[in-house]
Amino acid sequence: EHHLQRAISAQQVYGEKRDNMVIPVPEAESNIAYYESIYPGEYKMPKQLIHIQPFSLDAEQPDYDLDSEDEIFVNKLKKRMDISPLQFEEMIDRLEKGSGQQPVSLQEAKLLLKEDDELIREVYEYWIKKRKNCRGPSLIPAVKQEKRDGSSTNDPYVAFRRRTEKMQTRKNRKNDEASYEKMLKLRRDLSRAVTILEMIKRREKSKRELLHLTLEIMEKR
Repeated sequence: EHHLQRAISAQQVYGEKRDNMVIPVPEAESNIAYYESIYPGEYKMPKQLIHIQPFSLDAEQPDYDLDSEDEIFVNKLKKRMDISPLQFEEMIDRLEKGSGQQPVSLQEAKLLLKEDDELIREVYEYWIKKRKNCRGPSLIPAVKQEKRDGSSTNDPYVAFRRRTEKMQTRKNRKNDEASYEKMLKLRRDLSRAVTILEMIKRREKSKRELLHLTLEIMEKR
């Protein structure tokens, strides 16, 4: 975020790209020790790559994802209690979504979660400790951006901030709100003129019929 802000500011000041004002790109690492354990060499191509079950709906996955610290905690907790990584993610997800600026209490956590009280207590204490060490308001990362109506009070990222100046998409034909209102007024005036002409036509037709009736009456008299 700060690198992007400095790069944008430098370009506005100097008018060109500076060598020391660039957005850093992470370098690719090699010779990672756990590569072989994640990607073993005896991989075989499966017979079917994509398996579709159109009539069964997948269960909704939690928004929270385990990190390395969570994985260590879950592996330790597995020795004493029955818990899976997905179950732990669902518990943390419900705790995070049930909390606002202040975290929920232990009693409220027992109402949110359906697991045993001992398991809830262990996960709750771990979650409270991790939430206090967290810099952000929530353990679930979220993109900070402005709302279209400007009602949001969050300070958005530079990349997601709305433009202060109004972009001009057309240079020759100006299509703004004033011209749109003029077109609406012209359409309303034309519609009114057509209605008046239609009424004049009906009036003249009635006058012609009245004249024919008057002549017919005079002839019969």
